[in-house]
Amino acid sequence: MIEFNIRPLATTDRDWLKATLIEHWTSYRIASRGHLVDASQLPGIVAVAGEQCLGLLTYQIVGHECEIVTLNSFREGSGVGTAVMNAAIAAARSAGCRRLWLITTNDNIDAIRFYARLGLRLIKIHHDAITESRRLKPTIPATGCYGLPIRDEIEFEVMLE
Repeated sequence: MIEFNIRPLATTDRDWLKATLIEHWTSYRIASRGHLVDASQLPGIVAVAGEQCLGLLTYQIVGHECEIVTLNSFREGSGVGTAVMNAAIAAARSAGCRRLWLITTNDNIDAIRFYARLGLRLIKIHHDAITESRRLKPTIPATGCYGLPIRDEIEFEVMLE
């Protein structure tokens, strides 16, 4: 296991954040539930070892809900993803949120397994939702992980109360 620290995104991270989102998500604009969100402007959490970023999570709080907008672990299997998720849950609780939720796609089998292991519940499959998302963000590819067609949004949640 590599040692790392968790910290909030800093103002000085914004250019790096935008470039990282474009590299890993094809844009800093993220499609979720029929809306585009500029993730480069959101609060976030990073896992760092020295100057190296090992993980990144962005989120938005609306009312009493926290949506995880992006999550990247650049060292899978090292605990980075779990650490940034736990930090996001703590931030959401601190902000008075009752629910933390996120969307992933049907092809993202590893993420589905990860969220289930963390205790998030799969609450809804939004069938063919990616068709609408592609209207907003045409760079969403037709196929994803393991060569699977990307079609559906899968919603996970954890209640914080």
